[in-house]
Amino acid sequence: MTETTAVLSDSLLNQLKKAPFVLLHTADAEDGSPTSDSISWIWPASSEKLRFAIDARSRLNANLQAKPEVCVTLFAPGTIQSVYGQASCLNESLDGVPFQLACYEMIITSIKDAMFYGGRLCVIPEFEITYDKRAADKLDGQVFAAIRKA
Repeated sequence: MTETTAVLSDSLLNQLKKAPFVLLHTADAEDGSPTSDSISWIWPASSEKLRFAIDARSRLNANLQAKPEVCVTLFAPGTIQSVYGQASCLNESLDGVPFQLACYEMIITSIKDAMFYGGRLCVIPEFEITYDKRAADKLDGQVFAAIRKA
């Protein structure tokens, strides 16, 4: 039986500080069906809280406003972790960012190993920026600075 916790390990904290590819799962605001979106602007505010930024005009934002229960799928060395919690909007528009991003803070309620029995994740998924790398780096710097201050 897999042990559950509500605190990020040092390994998971370090993984989250590397601008990882994660999946954010919410319930659709209109029909309650499950949704899944990839996000990269996520930061561990502490071992018990995550902060993330999303487009304030998005369907994802509407979902979070309607139902704050969320799950973040984190691909970690050797495994996949499901991080469950309650998200609340800290700021509807982050300062110092060139467009409207909402900043959410997620209070972690549990963390579970989501890797199937007998399996091991061999490679952590990576992503690449498909537009101007300098512009992306500048925007990432602005967003992460704003998330930390929120």
